[in-house]
Amino acid sequence: MIARTPVFNLLSRLDARDRQLFTRLTAAAHPSTASRRFWTALTHLGGTEFSIAAATAPFAVRGDFGSVGRPALATLVISHLIVQCIKRTVGRRRPARQLGIRALVAEPDRFSFPSGHSAAAMSVAFGYSIAFPSLAVVLLPLAFLVGMSRVCLGVHYPSDVFVGQLIAALSGVSLTYWFPLLT
Repeated sequence: MIARTPVFNLLSRLDARDRQLFTRLTAAAHPSTASRRFWTALTHLGGTEFSIAAATAPFAVRGDFGSVGRPALATLVISHLIVQCIKRTVGRRRPARQLGIRALVAEPDRFSFPSGHSAAAMSVAFGYSIAFPSLAVVLLPLAFLVGMSRVCLGVHYPSDVFVGQLIAALSGVSLTYWFPLLT
């Protein structure tokens, strides 16, 4: 039996709030077919194929423009490694498996925490925002919406998304600070 420590009580309350918020967002997110299609299309922007293509596309261009992909690719790689290590260590089950609901898109694996799609979208957005600061006002909210799509489609809790995006942002800031040649 687990002792009821203050930390345990805090984590239990946070988990309960996370589930409540998940239930509210999931129920409100897909009242119509159009809404489901919107969130499904948006969620693919954080998928593996799109994230890697977006981060590596500038490398196909000759000249100085090819270097703008470095921050996005470096942030994507570092954040992905961190996310996968945490995912395999924590092992939080996805909402559909815990709450007995049906996810509206395929689950890439059985682990929920943290969200890899959210981290990937934020990594690429953050990387390009470093290279083109004026695009941050568009890219960062778009990455946030990719994260929200994961909740609305029933494959992640809000805290999974928040932590995935936080890992991406911290990876980008760390790379900018510690390895300025990459940015």
